[in-house]
Amino acid sequence: MPSEVDALDARLIRLLNEEPRIGVLECARRLAVARGTVQARLDRLQARGVITGFGPQLDPAALGYAVTAFVTLEIRQSRGHDAVAEHLVAIPEVLEVHTITGSGDLVCRVVARSNADLQRVIDGIVGYHAIVRASTIIALAEQIPYRVLPLVEAAAAVAG
Repeated sequence: MPSEVDALDARLIRLLNEEPRIGVLECARRLAVARGTVQARLDRLQARGVITGFGPQLDPAALGYAVTAFVTLEIRQSRGHDAVAEHLVAIPEVLEVHTITGSGDLVCRVVARSNADLQRVIDGIVGYHAIVRASTIIALAEQIPYRVLPLVEAAAAVAG
C-alpha cells in the first residue's frame, strides 16, 4: 500500500533535499514546528520506506566516469534474473538494474571512463553465460536528472 505524505512531510523532504546536511533542530526552526515533530516525521518516513537514505549524491563524471549508457540485456530465462543480478552487482560500473517488459529482460545504467572503456564494461557484462544478448544506447546529455521531489509534492497535494 502506498505511503501518504502530507504538506509538512513534503516541506521536510524538500528542505532535506535542498540542504542534506541540515540538522533536525534547524529543520524544526525553519519549518516552525517542534524538534520532536521533525524527528517523529523523519522516523516515520524512514520506517515506511519513503526516505531510504541520507548519503551524499555523487556525480560519476566527477569521479572520471564521463560516459553513461543504458544496456538492455536478454537473458536465458531458465537461469532466472537473480543469478544475472548477482553477476552484475560485482561490476562497479553498473549503477542500477531493473527487470523490464518488452524485447529485453533487464535494463542497466552503466558508466565508463570513455567509449573504449565502455567496451570493457560491456564485455564484462555479457561475459556471463546466462546473458544471451546486449543492446547499448549511449547517453549524450542529461536533460532531467534523477528526481523524486515532484512526486512527493504531487502526493502531498493529493493527500492534503
